[in-house]
Amino acid sequence: MTMTGGSRAARGADLLLTAIAAVSWAFLAMAGVAALGLHLLGADTAGSLGPMTAAVVVLAVGGSVTPSGSVEAFGLTGAGAHTTIDIAPLGVALVGALLLGWVFARSLRALGPSVGGAELAARAGAVVVLFLLILGALAWAGSSTVTFDGSGLGLPGASGGGGPGLEIPGLGDIGDIGGGLTDRLKDLADAKASVGFSVRTGPSLFGGLAWVLGVLLITLVSARRAPLPRGWEALHRGVRPAASALRAVLVLAVVAGLAAAAVAGASDGHPGRVAGAALLGAPNGVWLGVPLGLFVPLRGVASGSLLQVLPHPLDDLLRMRAGQDVSVARLAELEPGVWLLPMGCGLLMVTAGVLTAARTPRGTAGAVGFAGRCGLALGAATAVALPLLVLATRVKADASLSVLGIDAMGAGLELSGSAPAAALLGAVWGFVAGVAGGLLAYATGAAGRRAAPLARGAVAAGGGAYPDPAYLPGPYNPSPGYRPARAETNPYLRQPGDDPFSAPTQTSRSPLRPPPRPPRQPGYRYGSSPVPPPDEPPPPRGRG
Repeated sequence: MTMTGGSRAARGADLLLTAIAAVSWAFLAMAGVAALGLHLLGADTAGSLGPMTAAVVVLAVGGSVTPSGSVEAFGLTGAGAHTTIDIAPLGVALVGALLLGWVFARSLRALGPSVGGAELAARAGAVVVLFLLILGALAWAGSSTVTFDGSGLGLPGASGGGGPGLEIPGLGDIGDIGGGLTDRLKDLADAKASVGFSVRTGPSLFGGLAWVLGVLLITLVSARRAPLPRGWEALHRGVRPAASALRAVLVLAVVAGLAAAAVAGASDGHPGRVAGAALLGAPNGVWLGVPLGLFVPLRGVASGSLLQVLPHPLDDLLRMRAGQDVSVARLAELEPGVWLLPMGCGLLMVTAGVLTAARTPRGTAGAVGFAGRCGLALGAATAVALPLLVLATRVKADASLSVLGIDAMGAGLELSGSAPAAALLGAVWGFVAGVAGGLLAYATGAAGRRAAPLARGAVAAGGGAYPDPAYLPGPYNPSPGYRPARAETNPYLRQPGDDPFSAPTQTSRSPLRPPPRPPRQPGYRYGSSPVPPPDEPPPPRGRG
């Protein structure tokens, strides 16, 4: 086997192992979070936990689930329950995206300071193919039926045996309604509702493809220490610092939301339900509040029992009239404490600006130029990220339970924001926060302190990315000097005779010769021990 063939085989094995590690760890983490959240919510008491976990994971990565059901009551069949749900459990999706992106970015660091475009495409393609294969298996497994038994509702007559009738004193036989209401309640208690759900394979695979490509793209844009193909060095110094800072503050906001849920669950009567809901949907609430706090207009419609799941004062606002605009000002009319939301979101953006400045190479620009560059970078990143948050946190749910053609229960919920307005406001907020963060970082000396080596090398002479061997100093590419070469300051550039005080002194025209060597002592040979000194002469004899 040649060296070339061995190198290709090693690269192929590394590519495959990287894809397996990234995809498997992502799906294992998502399944674990989904199963734990469903268990804490008590969903496993009504149906099998395995298919429900698979369905939740498919929903988290952009899949589609179709529920259907039937109700048997009063001895009749043929009732139907119809439900449509368009909401993704972003708590599950966030864990999978973080692990998938982290493993993929770590695998690129071992390739050196730059990576070829073909190899990068091959690595991303392997991840995508393996991801879709596992998603297809989950789509096949994510089908089941959940049965709700009316006997667990605690209604009269649920235990069997009609029992005594319900009588109203003073009305005689008319007051005996034991054969009416009580029997009907017993029949309702014996009712069984079966709600089935199945994963739509085609739309789920298409949504999963868009999800995994988006995760890989965000990883390449925000991973500051991962190499890029040649010619993409501008991303190191201009895009990656702002994108990584924005990603960090959004994850930090989710952590703060989980901490708030833990505090709320400690004082709640059902802490398990609060923890389960937080695991599955904490990013949904937090990332919906970020656009709202940055004054992005939302449109909300809610009716029926789904109003109870909305936080206060949003439920009161949507209960007044259907199809209302949701804004901070309107919510503050019902609850003045809502004004704390814009303050928190503004502080979040300033934090992103400071992180952007700390991760951006300072270069030779002054305070104003450096702050303006940070503002432009963060403004562009926020103009893209904020519409994505609006699209990811949209909620749409419709539920109806019909018995014999008569609508017995109806509920609906729809909450969505304006993507164009989010892009415009994101650009403004990002620019202001980037400028403010750049000035703060420049004044405190933190500007450029956390810049990655690839970003520092991208602004060096030649545009190479450090430590690319093509740009390292060597015999054919000397390192740049620390100061300009000037003859008046560099003695090695002066010609002999230019400075009489530094010119060598010559007393004759004959060339300078070294002094003659001292003669060797007789009997001395090279490598032998030194010749001992001669013996001292004897003292002179005295007279007498």
